[in-house]
Amino acid sequence: MSADEILSEISEFCRQVGLAESTFGRLAVNDGKLVSRLRDGGSVTIDTLARLRHFMASGGGSTTRGKSRAGALAVDTLTRLPAPAYPLPVPQRVPMVEGEGQANFRFFDNRQKYLLFVNTCSEKWVVANRVAMELGNINPRPPALRLFDAGVGDGTVLSRVMRAMHARHPTMPFYIVGKEISLEDVRLTLEKMPDRFYEHPSSVVVLTNLYYSEAPWLTPKSPAAAHGLIWKEVALTGNSSHDFEEQLTDLQSFLSENWTAKVSPKTGNPVYERPIVLVLYREDHRFLLDPIIPRPGRVTADYDLIIASQPYRARASAEFRAKRIVGPLARAIGPGGRLIGIHSMGQDPGLEIVQEVWPGENPFSIDRHALLKAVKVELGAAGRNLNFNAYADARSVFRYDMHTLPGEVTGAIGTSTLFAAWNAAIYVAQIEDQRLSEAVKNDAYLEATQRVLQRHGGLWFNDESYVISRRPA
Repeated sequence: MSADEILSEISEFCRQVGLAESTFGRLAVNDGKLVSRLRDGGSVTIDTLARLRHFMASGGGSTTRGKSRAGALAVDTLTRLPAPAYPLPVPQRVPMVEGEGQANFRFFDNRQKYLLFVNTCSEKWVVANRVAMELGNINPRPPALRLFDAGVGDGTVLSRVMRAMHARHPTMPFYIVGKEISLEDVRLTLEKMPDRFYEHPSSVVVLTNLYYSEAPWLTPKSPAAAHGLIWKEVALTGNSSHDFEEQLTDLQSFLSENWTAKVSPKTGNPVYERPIVLVLYREDHRFLLDPIIPRPGRVTADYDLIIASQPYRARASAEFRAKRIVGPLARAIGPGGRLIGIHSMGQDPGLEIVQEVWPGENPFSIDRHALLKAVKVELGAAGRNLNFNAYADARSVFRYDMHTLPGEVTGAIGTSTLFAAWNAAIYVAQIEDQRLSEAVKNDAYLEATQRVLQRHGGLWFNDESYVISRRPA
């Protein structure tokens, strides 16, 4: 029996009986974090697996009761399921799937929560400013300043950083690679590029849907994926933002047809159906940019700056983050280059809102120090010429705010403001939809949000940053 079948069986059981996965783990084996650890690459013994299977085969027990952390829902007389038709597996340990996703919540894949969050909070602006600080610490080498964005999102951070790059290096060629799986985010990013090509004509911008371990090199690891690679090069003509916008808009049909994703049976996350590399530059600067324009099979990953802003789940283990995301990105740092990583850290009013509803909830248990330690272990000898910089809180930690009007949270707070604050809090804390449906059955969550807003006179969140740098050649 494969690992994805085991996780699929648990998810299906929880769906049929209306049970949160954390409650399932607690009732089945007295471990509320069991399923989340399995999705992060953990394993179970055959005895534990037998207990899980027995629990599901018995329908969870005819009189089992379990309460959510909010204490709002009791699960009584769970629906009985027929015993599985297949036998128990025989290996002594069953390796579980390694993945960064969770069946009920994917951090950057819930569009409604995401769009409301980015339009009501200043995180994108503040992150871009923090990244721009690192431009003064790099020393680009010919023929270009090389930037990799490990999660473009809607393009706000990337476009702001590109403006900062132009302000510091107005005549230097730029080679910029951005990774993004979401078709909608690619469209939003392309909408921000016309003025970037107009202001800084010596730019090569590449967008790709490849994995973290592939994207810096623009090369799929699987021979089958490499054979199906779609490599599209677009030389933009004209000399105005309007000209460039029209040609980038014309790419919509190509994107709709090819920039497609499917759900991984192992992780529950979106993955590409076909790998794509989209290369953009200005035709009138082709001669200058020829040494920079990437060609299939001839790509060097030696970036001067790598942006890794919120590239993993808050609950993902340090080992998973190091192996699947930060480790591969660190290998792509060029001589004298830097990787800046940013993730949520809690200890803010946003987490207070969450803890008012789910006491003791803290998804931000892994800080930058623990992560960098795991990355060192993962890289081994390959990390000998790297510096791992956690920095003091004064440099590492920064905050961003929810936008509010003056006086909006000091008196009677409007319902729309409460909803926006609640959405931001549960989005940053990555609360699963099943738990949310339990919490919003009454107004207690809005009352909790109002108390926190009035207590602090607003809402803000804390991020922390770290830097991995490579010594100059």
